Amino acid sequence: MANYDIIVGTVLGASEYVADALSDELTEKGHKVNIHLEPNAQDISKDSIWIICTSTHGAGDLPDNIQPFAKQLASTNLDNTPFLVVGLGDSSYDTYCNGAMSMQDKMQLSGATLAYKPIHIDVLNHPIPEDAALEWLQDYLNSLANKESTGE
Repeated sequence: MANYDIIVGTVLGASEYVADALSDELTEKGHKVNIHLEPNAQDISKDSIWIICTSTHGAGDLPDNIQPFAKQLASTNLDNTPFLVVGLGDSSYDTYCNGAMSMQDKMQLSGATLAYKPIHIDVLNHPIPEDAALEWLQDYLNSLANKESTGE
C-alpha cells in the first residue's frame, strides 16, 4: 500500500471536504494518508504520493492557506516525487481552475512527476465535488492496478 499526502488549498472549505473524501477512500483501501491544511514542503515526505487539492480564489489566485507552500516549491527539489492534481472551480469565470493549473506548473518545475491526468471539477456541474473526485480517484487506482497486472 502507498503513502499519500493531500495538500489542501481552500477558502470556503469545499477543497477540504474533497480532501477528506479522498482520504477516507484511500484509507479504506489500506493506504496511509496525511492531510495538510497549512502545508509546509519541508514537513511532507518526498517518498509519498502528493495530491494537490485546491480551489481558485479571487482573480485566479491560490487560496491564502496554500500560498506560502507554493512559494516554497521554487526552492524545493521534488525529483521523482509523484503527484496528482484535483482542482475545484467555477467555469463561469475565465480563471477557471487557475489555482490547480498553477500548482501543477509549480510542482513540475520543482521536478515532481504528474502521476495521472488532473481533474478540474466545475462546481456548476458538480454541486457535490466529492462525487466527481471519488470517481476520478477510482479511475486512478484502477489504472495503477492495470499497470501492476500487466507488469508495467
